[in-house]
Amino acid sequence: MSEHRHSACPLDCPDLCGLDVTVENGRVIEVDGDTRGPITNGFICGKVRKIADHLYGDDRLKKPLVRAGAKGDGKWREVSWDDALGLIADRIATIRAKAGGEAILPYHYGGSNGWLTEGALASRLFRRIGASQLLKTFCAAATTAAARGLYGVMPGVALEDYEHSKLIVLWGVNPSATSIHLVPIIERAREQGAKLVVVDPRRTPLARRADLHLAVRPGADLPVALAVIHALFARGFADREFLAKHATGVEELAIRAARWSIADAASEAGIEGRHLDKFVDLYARSTPATIRVGWGLERNRNGGSAAAAILALPAIAGKFGVRGGGYTMSNGDARWTVSPETAIEEPVPSTRTVNMAELGNALATLRDPRLEMLFVYNCNPVATAPDQATVVRELMRDDLFVVVHEQVMTDTARLADVVLPSTAFLEHRELRRGYGTMRMFDSPAVATPVGESRSNNQVFGALLDKLGLVKPGDAMTDDELVAKTFAASPRGGELRTELQFRGVAFPPDGARPLPFVEVFPDTADGKLHLVPEELDHEAGGLYTYRADPATQAYPLALISPALATQVSSMFGQLRKAPAALEMAPTDATARGIDDGDRVRIWNALGEVHCRVRISPDVRAGVCVLPKGLWRKHTDNGFTANALIPPTFADLGGQAVYNDARVEVAKLD
Repeated sequence: MSEHRHSACPLDCPDLCGLDVTVENGRVIEVDGDTRGPITNGFICGKVRKIADHLYGDDRLKKPLVRAGAKGDGKWREVSWDDALGLIADRIATIRAKAGGEAILPYHYGGSNGWLTEGALASRLFRRIGASQLLKTFCAAATTAAARGLYGVMPGVALEDYEHSKLIVLWGVNPSATSIHLVPIIERAREQGAKLVVVDPRRTPLARRADLHLAVRPGADLPVALAVIHALFARGFADREFLAKHATGVEELAIRAARWSIADAASEAGIEGRHLDKFVDLYARSTPATIRVGWGLERNRNGGSAAAAILALPAIAGKFGVRGGGYTMSNGDARWTVSPETAIEEPVPSTRTVNMAELGNALATLRDPRLEMLFVYNCNPVATAPDQATVVRELMRDDLFVVVHEQVMTDTARLADVVLPSTAFLEHRELRRGYGTMRMFDSPAVATPVGESRSNNQVFGALLDKLGLVKPGDAMTDDELVAKTFAASPRGGELRTELQFRGVAFPPDGARPLPFVEVFPDTADGKLHLVPEELDHEAGGLYTYRADPATQAYPLALISPALATQVSSMFGQLRKAPAALEMAPTDATARGIDDGDRVRIWNALGEVHCRVRISPDVRAGVCVLPKGLWRKHTDNGFTANALIPPTFADLGGQAVYNDARVEVAKLD
């Protein structure tokens, strides 16, 4: 007999949907949206609606595996959990004794996980063994640095409040693929007369319907935003009263922005000056106006400064203080007064830090000590890390012990020494707060784990025990970790009561706080810092534009946006369609390429072979190969990541996926 159970989706999406899960004999039969949150409102994306295909597909891992042949040849032997964990614990102990804990690197990324599966006992284990630390920079590193440098911790405009806006700007974000619940809200606002502007190199579904689409060159968002700031000051649209009361660095920003005229910025961005002028006028004269700041704009050498300039716009133009006015980036900065750090019960050590965007280089060159063990969980670096060829080569080293805790046999798992089967989010408890919608769910396990799969906390708790690293009073179970997390907060009891009786909790400022009326910057002086000193120092001059890295040999910008059917590389095992490079008609014609041809995309780092699709939705000078593709999706087993440089943006150590510059040619 089937029954309905409540859960919530922790996958990397701003919407944080409540779920209605139909379960029969412990097996998920159907998943739909519930109505505990106004955003979900009964509907969910196709990715999660088809989650049963992921849970019960042929690629699902069911037992611990130990490599039985050469790395990558697919030969494994099944072992017991005790044997697998014993092997791993022995290797950790041996490496620590010989080379020290820093020879071990945990490699993880928590975008699709909550506080129980990203952090918790995993962080406790690696801190206690003195492992190298991981700087997580695949996404939101530069934008987070910019937002916190300017505003501190302050939530932005609630997604629900976009319905009140008269102008909505989508800058570097494609909600149709990554935040579908915002789309009907935008449509309702437009029905009430709101205008829509999209800033994106591609003509996305919403860009096709927008009142204005600025198809900027990748990396040129910074001069565009600075030109708008300069125009607002020069044309008398700056809100001097608001700035005098709430901001510092006003005149310095005005000076730096004055370097970019509308004409110069439009030329650099490859758009028409009249269109940029139209945007300035629309933005200046529309109230309420809000900017949805995405993460696409940070994925280049100017990403941090671009984010800072865009985040400064609503302050310059005086857009705060009304519902539907301001900006939204990550509302993970809602003030929950509760932190998962308290349950880790081990301080951050002073061990070295490795930027995850340069995994291949770190494995190849780090010394004193050299990396001898890589423990991968919540991540698939072969499909997501830059400089893919180097990553693959280094993972295949016989002297690198690789452990992967994973739900399915990913490209990274295929190169491991030990593969541990992991539970999926419907099979374990999860505590998750949203980073778009401002709410929190505490979701129990609603389905029976497939095979012998275990959660992160079960695995890392067992390793803590085997290594003799459990201390008296340590919280070791999910229930104990949740209790300790809430007990450390003055509002913890209230949050737990809300979660228990309502199934959902909200931050103390509510689900829709009004910026600069109900919430303010939590900087030391309570003001917005338009040119924060620490960011200025880190960037080597905040708002300084670094030119396009294109060369005569590699003139095309390769960008890798999200697929609507995947969450980064997750669900890639279900994708049957082969990869296809999207090219603008003019670029294809100039190279004698026709729709459907096999092509070679290359630069100094490597090359990718796949089909091509000629698309009018891609601007000239840009080509598109989505992120998250698996090696099976291309003809030569490499993806866009093989072409991405292991370099960083100006803030946060951000990976620069959109700084890949390539050439494309037809294959015989």
